[in-house]
Amino acid sequence: MLEIRPNCEWCNRDLPPDSDNARICSYECTYCAGCADDVLHNVCPTCGGGFAPRPIRPQHAHRDTLALGLANHPARLDRVHSQWSRAEVDCLTDKLRNIDPARR
Repeated sequence: MLEIRPNCEWCNRDLPPDSDNARICSYECTYCAGCADDVLHNVCPTCGGGFAPRPIRPQHAHRDTLALGLANHPARLDRVHSQWSRAEVDCLTDKLRNIDPARR
């Protein structure tokens, strides 16, 4: 189940659970669309993979028989920040940005 991290790991912008501005890699590193596109150039600084829009978890369960939704599975509350310096990010993105994520 997705953690639904609360912030962009680069610029610290709030990314609430219903944000359509959140982007994640396959390890759930989380960035806003602006940082994913303009700073990271669709290269996760941790794994080197690409980003996809983070799904939005429904607020409430829509089936009485299943305990789903944010009310039953809340988003993560603690903020996460990138461990990589700008120089490290630039080095990796320069290396990988022109390679399709499926071929990295």
